Amino acid sequence: MCSGPRGARAGPAAAGPGGAPGRAHGAPQVLGALIRRYGVFDTCEDAVQEALLAAALQWPAEGTPDNPRGWLVTVASRRLVDQVRSEQARRRREDRIALATPQAELLSRAADAEPDTDRDDSLALLFLCCHPALSEPSRIALTLRAIGGLTTAQIAAAFLVPEATMAQRISRAKQTVKTSATPLCMPRAADRAERLEAVLHVLYLIFNEGYTATDGADLTAPALSAEAIRLTHLLHRLLPDHTETAGLLALMLLTDARRPARTGPDGDLVPLAEQDRARWNRRLVAEGLDLISRTLPRGQVGPYQLQAAIAAVHDEAEHVDATDWPQILTLYDLLEHLAPNPMVTLNRAVAVAMVHGPAAGLDLLAALESDKRTARHHRLLAARAHFLEQLGDLDAAAHAYREAARRATSTPERRHLTTRAARLAPEQN
Repeated sequence: MCSGPRGARAGPAAAGPGGAPGRAHGAPQVLGALIRRYGVFDTCEDAVQEALLAAALQWPAEGTPDNPRGWLVTVASRRLVDQVRSEQARRRREDRIALATPQAELLSRAADAEPDTDRDDSLALLFLCCHPALSEPSRIALTLRAIGGLTTAQIAAAFLVPEATMAQRISRAKQTVKTSATPLCMPRAADRAERLEAVLHVLYLIFNEGYTATDGADLTAPALSAEAIRLTHLLHRLLPDHTETAGLLALMLLTDARRPARTGPDGDLVPLAEQDRARWNRRLVAEGLDLISRTLPRGQVGPYQLQAAIAAVHDEAEHVDATDWPQILTLYDLLEHLAPNPMVTLNRAVAVAMVHGPAAGLDLLAALESDKRTARHHRLLAARAHFLEQLGDLDAAAHAYREAARRATSTPERRHLTTRAARLAPEQN
């Protein structure tokens, strides 16, 4: 996937070993359940995080409960009630929160007996986070926090801004949602259309982070990608005629199909050109191809449809030499015109190099060097190194690979770039 600010890998709500809670146990749905009941975004989020921490400590030793989501809802509710009671005792603010059900009744019910713990509010939560009173960056940041489970530091890295700036943005966004007193429910058609672009963008970012984690020891975070695909499936069922939603879903399927071949036995990154395509998930490829082939002829073509079309060209090639790079370049030309973005330009430079030679690709990178968002980004440095290597300037290529490795925050990417540099100039490593 190629455009938009990059996200970062999951924080405390990410799936963990030993039966620890995570996206698989429906953390967004738990948050949605609490917001639907109590209506206080930031307080509910804190309570969910405390419940996830409690589960991470208890479940590995005691076993995962029969109803993990119900367990998390009950524990988070107790944390929320405890916090409210404490604040009421200190500040005498009995109107701090209006409980949807009496506290005693809520706490006395067993999790397995609660009728609504399996209710999925995650799509409604997505639209709540994309409230029209919020700016687009605030919508995206809040949703990455609530749905993606990313930390403030990770979201700040995605938008290339200081962590303190992002913390203020998220805090203001929560306060705006709280002040609006908007209930947790799917908005009306007109309001839904107003928020849809931001919802799609957030789903795209969450999938991107799951497919290539920004930091950490693992190249991918499959739970994030799976959650993004699940939510996009739900959105597509809700809006079957919306072509960009279908395009985004096709893009996710066509991209995620390559996941089995993206790492070697030791977890090392395997570039697209070197992947064993027999390991690609052909069911996902077929589903994505069918979806995009039915979507492209209908209505106005958007950025997600174009990216899905690029992914389709890659996936249809039986081997790397059969890739139709001129067609990919044409699609990138359209994409850069329709949705200009530094990462689109970077990916287009790769296509230009494949069609017109590495020198032409290198020339295109010059424009990105003056863009403060990408000037020192490891992907730009890695592309430069690759083009220099193709041109035979091995010393310069090795230096660029080493610089890219120093900038990379993902361990597999850093290891891959370091290995490339060592192969070209072993005496300098």
